[in-house]
Amino acid sequence: MALLITEECINCDMCVAECPNDAISLGETYYQINHARCTECIGHYDEPSCVQVCPVDCISPDPAHRESQAQLADKYAQMHY
Repeated sequence: MALLITEECINCDMCVAECPNDAISLGETYYQINHARCTECIGHYDEPSCVQVCPVDCISPDPAHRESQAQLADKYAQMHY
């Protein structure tokens, strides 16, 4: 499943540089994650890097975009191969 940045985001910029898929960008009021590009770092890291660096824990699974590990791996392969 893709990840979601909640309104608790303080726009610290930490997550943007950590995303290997360029899925994070500044929205109207806080950062947002493009679900079409988010693989939860499958293919890159063992854990989502944005979650690890977020100082306010405002990144969680997006219930509107549920995907299996296999689907996330396929998405990664389509973007990078």
